[in-house]
Order: sequence, then C-alpha cells, then structure tokens
Amino acid sequence: MTPITVRPTRADRSIANAISAHTGRRTERAAEVLTWGADEHILCALAAGWWLYCRGKDAKARRASDHILLTTLVASGLPHILKTVFDQERPDRRTVQGHWRGVPFSGKRLDAFPSGHAVHIGALASAASTLPAQQRNAVWSIGAGLVLTRIVLLAHWASDVVAGLVVGVVTERILRLVTGYGRERDLPALLSR
Repeated sequence: MTPITVRPTRADRSIANAISAHTGRRTERAAEVLTWGADEHILCALAAGWWLYCRGKDAKARRASDHILLTTLVASGLPHILKTVFDQERPDRRTVQGHWRGVPFSGKRLDAFPSGHAVHIGALASAASTLPAQQRNAVWSIGAGLVLTRIVLLAHWASDVVAGLVVGVVTERILRLVTGYGRERDLPALLSR
C-alpha cells in the first residue's frame, strides 16, 4: 500500500516560518526538555505505575486505572500505525534558518502526520474531562503547553498537532465503551480521598 501524502496548509507554513525566524536556542532547549512530558515511554511508565498502585483500591479506582493504562497504551501504538498510512515531511526538514537558531531534527523525516505526542495528550485530556473543573483545567493547560512544544521544535505542523489531539480524544471516548470509565464520574471520587 502506498502511503497517503499529507501536505501542510498555508497557515502551517506561515507558523513554521515565523517560529524558524523568531525562536532562539534558549526557547528550543526549553521546548526539548518539556516535550518529554508527552513522550509515550514516560506516559506508559506513569500509567503502569498508577495501575499497580490502584490494584489494592476499590472498584472505581481500579476501573479508572484500567482505563488510563489501556488508553495510554492504545494512544502510544496508534500513531505508529497511522504513520505507516500517511507520509508528511516534518517542518524541521524544510527550514535551514531554524537549525541555525537551534532547532533540532525530530524523528523520521516523513513521520509528521499525526503528532504522536498530541495523540497521547488528546487521549489523556479527554479522560481528564471527568475531573472537577480546577483539576481538569490544569491538565488541559499542561497538555496544551506540551503539544505546543512540538510546533515550537518544528517537529510537527500545527495541523498535525490538531489532528493528533482529535485522534486522541476520539480514541479515549471509544475506549470508554470497553472499560466503562466515566459512567459514574469515577476519577473525581478517586481524587477526593
């Protein structure tokens, strides 16, 4: 099967050019460190640790941890499958100016679409929708900052990040049908203990 080629939009190119022209090494280094917060390996380790912790808890806690672990695992594997279907050149391969300013090369050249980090964050942000407003908004704000690092690093076009977030949200909502998560607002009850 020949991969489907995805082209960046005019807005994608404008955003990438602005970042390339105005972002310095200090910003790039900070983004490189922060982007690890949405890395699949770190998220899977955290989800597995929470799952183990919840084994001795009540049924609601176990259901929530089952859902988070399953969601994290699926959201980690799904981008790898999608990247075999879609080809898109990363923005960092299209700019020389950005590399002079400290932009590193990211991953495989044609693996821009969709952003795997954004899929992970979209899925977890969707799961956080059951949290009380203050906690939910904190998760969403941190998630927004993490996915923006992918754009700042020119690892992904802005549309790759948006597509990744949508894929993550849809994935998490489908997995709720399997795990039963969210039916009783499980997570807020868990956090109030």
